[in-house]
Amino acid sequence: MPLADRPWFRITWPFAVALAGIGAGAILSASLPGYFVFLAISAVTAAIAILGLGIVTGSAGMIALCQLTFAAVGAWIVSLLNVMQAPGGFIVWLVLGGVAAGLVGILVGLPALRLRGVNLAVVTLGFAAAADVTLVQIQFPGSAQGTAIERPEMFSNDRQFFFLSIVVLAVCALGAFFLQRGRWGSSWKAVAFSERGTAAAGQSVQTAKLTAFAVSAALGGISGGLLAGQVQLPFASSFTPLQSLALYVLAIMSGAHLIDMAIFGGLLWVLVPELLKRWGIPQDWGFVVFGVLGVQALTSGTNLGQGIRNLIWRRADRQAATVALTALPPDAGADAAVITTTTTATVNEAALAGTPVLTVDGLTVQFGTLKALDDVSFQVPAASIMGLIGPNGAGKSTFVDAISGFLPKHTGRVLLGDRDLVGLSPTRRARLGLRRTFQQDRVPPSLTVGAYVRFVARRRLAASDIDEVLEFFGCPPARARLSSVDVGTRRLVEVAANVVSRPRLLILDEPAAGLSHDEHLALAARLRELPARYGVALIIIEHDLDLVRSVCPTLTVLDFGRVLASGPQAEVLANPDVVKAYMGETELLK
Repeated sequence: MPLADRPWFRITWPFAVALAGIGAGAILSASLPGYFVFLAISAVTAAIAILGLGIVTGSAGMIALCQLTFAAVGAWIVSLLNVMQAPGGFIVWLVLGGVAAGLVGILVGLPALRLRGVNLAVVTLGFAAAADVTLVQIQFPGSAQGTAIERPEMFSNDRQFFFLSIVVLAVCALGAFFLQRGRWGSSWKAVAFSERGTAAAGQSVQTAKLTAFAVSAALGGISGGLLAGQVQLPFASSFTPLQSLALYVLAIMSGAHLIDMAIFGGLLWVLVPELLKRWGIPQDWGFVVFGVLGVQALTSGTNLGQGIRNLIWRRADRQAATVALTALPPDAGADAAVITTTTTATVNEAALAGTPVLTVDGLTVQFGTLKALDDVSFQVPAASIMGLIGPNGAGKSTFVDAISGFLPKHTGRVLLGDRDLVGLSPTRRARLGLRRTFQQDRVPPSLTVGAYVRFVARRRLAASDIDEVLEFFGCPPARARLSSVDVGTRRLVEVAANVVSRPRLLILDEPAAGLSHDEHLALAARLRELPARYGVALIIIEHDLDLVRSVCPTLTVLDFGRVLASGPQAEVLANPDVVKAYMGETELLK
């Protein structure tokens, strides 16, 4: 096993890097000239703020233009507790400032539940402007009286305080690293790519967005608290909306969701104005430099950190892209048309004898005067496979959206087992065991295969569990990046991840799209095994009738939103109405 894949290494190496960073900070704090020590503290505080921006912007994909406003909250709390001489000292005040900023971040993030893009940017920038005006009026506690913030006794001078700031940066970086690698981090990346895909995986979109804002704001608050301890008399001029804009640009340009690039962004925050100063150029031109860098990053859709990593990972990506389906089972190469009637009949009897896992009764979806679904009723037995077919426009996608919760306004009943799903959100339905895949690619490319499987599974998985299901479906290894594999393979990963979540019912919406004919056959062989292997019932929506014939013992046919036929495969395919509905679209039913 490669060293990077060993569990102990994956856990310990971040701590080793953090300790190395702290050691480097100790050396720099003792060796840097006094002026550069002060600049280094500024770089560290900026890096922590940019690290927070990397979460809400780089990972969760939301625009937040008020990071230094969160920093002002942290600085204000530290100043207030200093004036009150609250117990615990500066370290405790710093933590409380981060907590207060995180709570404010949740409040500011509430509009993100309904807004996105430019509209969200306007809201956050407006909040920053309002907070700036308020700070100018009320000032920081103790500033009018000249009450300096007391640093910890062990870190009273600038050199010692710089070392403290390095320790705080290391702790924040470790926290951000493990959050990014955990379920919260996966939910942030998933919601940035597809909110529908996130909800279908059983993750609350609202929770994902608010946690991203909360963690980002908390890091901003800690940054502001450190800044207050650095200058000891903070003023509103250190937290203006223009500076928040510049910080956002640095986060976008550097790729601040990557910890090393957040630190690099902090260095740029100090280095650019300092160089301009030495060249005799007004420091305000630094905002112009940041603006140019930001325009380049936004127009190109790239960032420096990701570009560097793509160069490093190019070889690994090529290897992952060559991974194909594993060797076919002995019967996978058989053509669908030659599957024996005896086998199909046996499967039919077993499926139809099961207890219904899904009951659809009178399901009707209407858009104005158009009935997309009209009194649809049928049952799906537990641990069975049913094919849902029909011509284009028959209502198949509407049906899936309705029973998975994405079209809540419908009439009729949908039962999962004996649980009525009326009024339940897609997230809640997914957690109850109703899972679905999508026709479009909803698999976030920023995750690894293993991280995506763990996110969708929503349960504790051993590495062997993940490896088993990936091998079963012929997917790339867990460490492979999803961005390195083709769309067809990502669809297989999506199916594998949903299967390992052990749902009661899994709806596969055109799972074979993007696969070759041989891959179709291999997938069909695996799908036939799923009910017995994982205890899951399947509804398969697929235009490839070879796959439908080879996998689905029972079929339901929709046409113009109504059930045209439902029952055993042979009877349904021989139904004259079904043949008529498909006539001209395919000759495979003949």
